[in-house]
Amino acid sequence: MDEEQLQAPPIVFPGQAGPESAYRTAHDLLVRRAAVEALEVLEPALAEDPGNTGLRALRAWAYLIRVQLKKAEDELRGLVEETPDDVWARHALGRALERQSRLEEALPHLRLAFAMSGDLEHELAVLRVERQLMPG
Repeated sequence: MDEEQLQAPPIVFPGQAGPESAYRTAHDLLVRRAAVEALEVLEPALAEDPGNTGLRALRAWAYLIRVQLKKAEDELRGLVEETPDDVWARHALGRALERQSRLEEALPHLRLAFAMSGDLEHELAVLRVERQLMPG
């Protein structure tokens, strides 16, 4: 028989196959809380496509996991300015501000995310911050 031998797929290192591959790889890493590794995938992809909002959202998520709250805030502010109806970015910005104890700044973002989504997690975030802001 003259069968062709099945070739193994080429090895593709994270970030080498364009933004789509980088997105999938980084997302999988972040689900496993591997933020450092995800950032290593995201940075070269973002150098190639700096306006990619999906990659930027993943970078913000990585910053949140690593508790790099100012970097997360900066990234999320940009995303919210560009796409005000992005519920995830709006809620994440509120959470980043909350985690920096900037509750008055966080509350409007958290309220808006809840109003847009109706999500229980978003409502709980609003109630938690409102409770912390209550006098006494």
